[in-house]
Amino acid sequence: MASVPSNPESVFTYGAPLLKFGAGASAEIGYDLAQYGVGRVLVVTDPGVAATGAPQRVADQMKAYGIEAQVFDGVRVEPTDAGMREAIAYARDSGPWDAFVAVGGGSSIDTAKAINLLTTNDGELADYLNPPIGEGRAPARPLNPLVAVPTTTGTGAESTTVCVLDVLDLRVKTGISHPRLRPTLAVVDPDLTVTQPAGVTAAAGMDIVCHALESYTARPYTSFERKKPEQRVPYCGANPVADMWSERALALVARSFRTAVRDGENIEARTEMALAATFAGLGFGNAGVHIPHANAYPIAGQVKDFHPAGYPADEPMVPHGMAVALTAPEAFRFTYEAGPERHVRAAALLDPELDQSGDPAESLPSALLRLMRDIGIPDGTGAVGYTDADVPDLVAGTMKQQRLLATSPREVTDEDVAGILTRSLSLW
Repeated sequence: MASVPSNPESVFTYGAPLLKFGAGASAEIGYDLAQYGVGRVLVVTDPGVAATGAPQRVADQMKAYGIEAQVFDGVRVEPTDAGMREAIAYARDSGPWDAFVAVGGGSSIDTAKAINLLTTNDGELADYLNPPIGEGRAPARPLNPLVAVPTTTGTGAESTTVCVLDVLDLRVKTGISHPRLRPTLAVVDPDLTVTQPAGVTAAAGMDIVCHALESYTARPYTSFERKKPEQRVPYCGANPVADMWSERALALVARSFRTAVRDGENIEARTEMALAATFAGLGFGNAGVHIPHANAYPIAGQVKDFHPAGYPADEPMVPHGMAVALTAPEAFRFTYEAGPERHVRAAALLDPELDQSGDPAESLPSALLRLMRDIGIPDGTGAVGYTDADVPDLVAGTMKQQRLLATSPREVTDEDVAGILTRSLSLW
């Protein structure tokens, strides 16, 4: 268990962007940005989303408000430090920009966060990456307005203060975390998610599930040592406000996730999944995530030759939401003893039809496995190319994610992580 603090925390914090939700909301971005008095806007997206025409439509409708908008479509799916540096260089060379609009999945939104940071503050990308990989520098100056427009239902990047990327030389995922990275406005338009392939819907949806579950089962904010005002961080542990969002997200997922994967044109299911992603983001963006996300970084960063359905086939990848899900059942078996009631309650929300007459420690893993089978998530890390021989390197990658592991309801050793990863090679 986590150690008992000598001077327990009694304060939790909560932050969120302004939110505009609903079909057609993306058509109002020109009006929204005009309220900030901006003149030049860079729209940040990836080639796949650009091909749908949505980013250009967003750019074009700004003209009615006297705003010049340009589309940059060079974002890479599962962003890397090299790709972000290219995007930052483009923005610096073609600027100055008064605001940014990210249209796409978490990759586009996170890349826009990095562009915003590095076009308003001095330094380079590595200066701001989380320790021990980077220097963890805090931005010295305010950032420009950023509007986040998600086209996938999962990452919650439109609500959070983090930007995540692969560091290619180290083969590890890390990120930048600071309150100033949080988007100014989240515009969630369910109509933009209809083009998601089933495989993307499944992988991104598992990110929603794990965001909600991890924040709900995270260390309570009262279990930390009391912090000084200047020491407070966005991830402050499970708290009543984050709990509310997580519970509601799980209930929506239980009702609509399988339908959204099976029938992508079902607008009701798409809308509920977009709402679930928003709710889960509002929860974990404050409470934090823990072991499944910490494991996901090296699983995605050390990928060998796995090509998931629905994603670009030009390079191997384990999508983030899939990487998170692959060790989640075993991670929640490990954390169960730290909060049995929470784990059982979460299982009931995620799968109301689950038979919970057996071992309560198995309720949440069982609910997850039933869902993962139904939506086509691979059978463990072995199914995406890993073997026993890879476990030590994966452990090393996980243990670098101390910002996330600090929120685990149980203290985590190298041996604990090795056991979770080994048992996750095959799930059923």
